[in-house]
Amino acid sequence: MVRHTQRLSLRMPEDRDLAFVTSLFARPELVAHRPDPTPDSPEESARRLSRDRAHWRVHGFGRWTIEAEGRPIGFGGVTVSKEFEGLNLSYHLHPDCWGRGYATELVKEALAFSRDDLLAERVIGLVRPVNVASRRVLEKCGFDFEREVMLHGAPTHLLSCRTTRVSSNIVE
Repeated sequence: MVRHTQRLSLRMPEDRDLAFVTSLFARPELVAHRPDPTPDSPEESARRLSRDRAHWRVHGFGRWTIEAEGRPIGFGGVTVSKEFEGLNLSYHLHPDCWGRGYATELVKEALAFSRDDLLAERVIGLVRPVNVASRRVLEKCGFDFEREVMLHGAPTHLLSCRTTRVSSNIVE
């Protein structure tokens, strides 16, 4: 199943995405905020794609391959968090696509999917303190800073968003 936003197509990752995943995670600017900012090897990228595909098999959802204008531009969506309460929202966009509003568009769709399809009440986002742009995107979409946590040996900001709908109190 493919989901669509105004400019994006969101689909389950496939084996054919391996070349894109490998080139994406080999970019130094994409991995700059990791505790170890070493770009992924082709083998690490293959394992990353395999983990994403396995999450889909086990849970029926996961991070999407993000396409714009018919070509992959990134990966993102929600996954089951093993460490924190709620679904974990994450995304990685090709640096050539930064600053175009794609991240905001993706996050809004991931929140709608979490609320409407998965009936999730809470989504979290984990952002390194120096990644101001990603934190801004999450805050723009309704996330609030909750606390600092240690993730992979580095301080990380945990932001959260309640996805429950506000019911109207219309009296007839």
